[in-house]
Amino acid sequence: YFKAKQISILQTLAMSQSAMRRIRILSRCVDTTRSMAHRGFAASAAASSLSRQFIEVDGRRLHVVTSGDIAGKNTPVICLPGAMGTAETDFQLQFEGLAHEHGVVSFDPRGYGKSRPPSRTYPVDFYHLDASDAAAIMDALGCKSCYVMGWSDGAISATILAAKRPDLVQKLVVFGIQGFITKEDVDAYEGLRDVEKAWSKRMLETHRAIYGDDVQPMWSSFCDVMKQIYENGGDFCQKEAKTVKCPTLILHGEKDPLVPVSHPQWFHEHIAGSKLHIFPGGKHNIHQKFADEFN
Repeated sequence: YFKAKQISILQTLAMSQSAMRRIRILSRCVDTTRSMAHRGFAASAAASSLSRQFIEVDGRRLHVVTSGDIAGKNTPVICLPGAMGTAETDFQLQFEGLAHEHGVVSFDPRGYGKSRPPSRTYPVDFYHLDASDAAAIMDALGCKSCYVMGWSDGAISATILAAKRPDLVQKLVVFGIQGFITKEDVDAYEGLRDVEKAWSKRMLETHRAIYGDDVQPMWSSFCDVMKQIYENGGDFCQKEAKTVKCPTLILHGEKDPLVPVSHPQWFHEHIAGSKLHIFPGGKHNIHQKFADEFN
């Protein structure tokens, strides 16, 4: 009995640690006040190369950031941020590194960053909504075709977008992508539902600096939808991935603490003609840690 109890405790701890690692990474993503110089480039130079505007999509004002010539001869790239991320927190190095050849577009997904109010909620189809928003933004910008890049949660929406809009998406790049959710994932999130009790003081302060009193309802909504998606079969975008026809590049960090390598391998096996590249020693933020090679 005691041995079984000990194993149960260790399993629960491991699941909680996995979900806590996800929250730690989310806390880095939402810290929009962090210094650009800390990332190795000058904030003033980075800011001057960007254009910012609001585009209305289905009654929501979405904050859109562009760099380079999106109407030029080369196909523009739209970048979909990860969970609680924004255009500039997640893709600053891509705005700089890709703009000399391609126009670069990204946006703060509905309820994140400057695409508020209202704050984020998570209906069961929120990945599909983000995909539709990305398509609507490119349509509004007059882009008839584009390349799509997605990170983490954004990679799920990017895959859905490529499946739904083959007329728009010419190439797909995904990294940090997760294809499905397990019962262990759901249990871990449930154990961290109460942000006052389960989150560290630092993580809670980081999120509250951006989202204020909306942190708890946002996180509760996320926990609820993860459970709902699991109960519906656990599929994030595997069904859509099997229908993707455009050239697809799947990237992954060898030591990604959030997403096991089995996920990108699944996508590689089920998206016809796709290519898979593993960054040795890479973690979840390969586009920032290995920016030169990545770009």
